Amino acid sequence: MLKHTLLSAAMALAAVPALSAETEIVIQYPYGELFNDTHAQIAAAFSKVHPEIKVTFRAPYESYEEGTQKVLREAITGQMPDITFQGLNRIRIFVDRGIAQPLDSFIDADPTMEADGFHAAMYDIGTMNGQVYALPFAISLPIMYVNLDLVKQAGGNPDDLPETWDEVIALAKQIRAAGSDLNGLTYAWDITGNWLWQAPVFARGGTMLTPDETQVAFDGPEGVEAMRTLARLVSEAGMPNLNQADMRAAFAAGKTGLHFTSTSDLAKITGMIGGKFALKTVKFPGVVEGAGRLPAGGNLGIILTEDEEKRKAAWTVLKFWHGPEAAAIMARTTGYIPPNKKANDEYLKDFYVENPNNYTAVSQLALLTKWYAFPGENGLKITDVIKDHMNSIVTGARTGEPDAVLADMAADVQALLPAKTN
Repeated sequence: MLKHTLLSAAMALAAVPALSAETEIVIQYPYGELFNDTHAQIAAAFSKVHPEIKVTFRAPYESYEEGTQKVLREAITGQMPDITFQGLNRIRIFVDRGIAQPLDSFIDADPTMEADGFHAAMYDIGTMNGQVYALPFAISLPIMYVNLDLVKQAGGNPDDLPETWDEVIALAKQIRAAGSDLNGLTYAWDITGNWLWQAPVFARGGTMLTPDETQVAFDGPEGVEAMRTLARLVSEAGMPNLNQADMRAAFAAGKTGLHFTSTSDLAKITGMIGGKFALKTVKFPGVVEGAGRLPAGGNLGIILTEDEEKRKAAWTVLKFWHGPEAAAIMARTTGYIPPNKKANDEYLKDFYVENPNNYTAVSQLALLTKWYAFPGENGLKITDVIKDHMNSIVTGARTGEPDAVLADMAADVQALLPAKTN
């Protein structure tokens, strides 16, 4: 009787379908110093509601450019992660190469998307050729970081901070004169993707290329003024030639009065300051009312895996990572703006009241425009060409000839654009 019972039980168990093995989704993201804690916290929250999916991280990309090049190489060798986080201006190259997987079928099949804070503007950022290929994870805008203690020390008014570049340069000169070891300002000109080249051009109403993307347009009046301003930061305000890490460190140490960079640095810089001085963030200067825009920085999530079953799991991961809970974690652990509406309206409704320095970027959202990606096979090379020409200004090699530098830069970029086809 016992033998028969055991046999029956064994047969019954055999008839029950085996539970599917845990699915592993591999993620790789950029800038570990900014995002390691963010992604770790989101992964911990995700595992509580989706124990059936194991999330594994690869070592972070050092930069957006390095991340793009790495995925392009891995696409050839078949070693891509399942999900990659890339700069907002890099979705174009992955779509053009047929690497990014479209998300429309998942979005259309999920009736909870709107209730979970997803909206048309989020989809627009990752849309190419009429299809959604990515979701924006973290949005940043350029801002000015101000050491209010140095402003006071230099005789400036902390309640009347600069709104134009002339005012910025004047205050920077005052701060620099207040101490032999002080920098008036630093400007993270070499930030990834020519972001802080595009910002002053867009702020004046300019564009990178003509609408048909066949001719350089950044050499117009807006670009001329932007390049002259960069030169003035060196020649008049005495901006030192520092890399981004050293700029950040000098500001946090109380040795720089004004620092221009992304909102993404806010949490890190605030932590480095540790209360040594009063910090205030201010809107990016020189935005022309009505015409001016600012490029949205930050990164977005892209599904790369071609395996149909893994894509389903990857979508579960991607949706959670861009949903309200994860977006709120991202906002609290960085200086980025969450694009998820529910995160801002519900999870973070008191956060910006308590953290006004984080709200500065939010107050500029009406100025947001796409971070431009140059077309064609030479898109990444063009980024390096622009950076090299700006470097000649900052190092002092050609500080006195900004118009000539701009003309040379325009000619070099024009030569790298795709030939016009009829």
